[in-house]
Amino acid sequence: MMMNYKSRFVRLFTTQTSVILNPFALVASMALACFVFCCAACNKNKDINYAESATCTSTPTYTADIAQILNASCATQGCHNAASKKDGIDLSSYAEAKNEFIKSNTALASVHHASGVKAMPQGQSKLSDASINKLDCWVKNGCPE
Repeated sequence: MMMNYKSRFVRLFTTQTSVILNPFALVASMALACFVFCCAACNKNKDINYAESATCTSTPTYTADIAQILNASCATQGCHNAASKKDGIDLSSYAEAKNEFIKSNTALASVHHASGVKAMPQGQSKLSDASINKLDCWVKNGCPE
């Protein structure tokens, strides 16, 4: 028995409509949408203002505290020193480091290993909590030299 085109369309349409109206399929679709939305919302760690939320017991300066951290972990050959400037970022001097940390939250988000940014220092373990706190407090206090 051959079906004409009209019969095929009606059969296809009613089959598709029954899937859409199926309560289980509807609930499953809504659950999937909620899951995707929640996962997307979780990737906003890079937008946290780490400096503002830092607990500072002292005011670190570039000369006394920050230069040592950056020179040991960031402004190294092949990374963010004056010669390499990986990704256009130079952290080898006070002026360059201050500019990078002040212009956006990305530098602090990177050392915090926030989602949505490259974790830094790349290829090394995360900086110590004390070093990260010094960086946060340095930025919070206006990046004093």
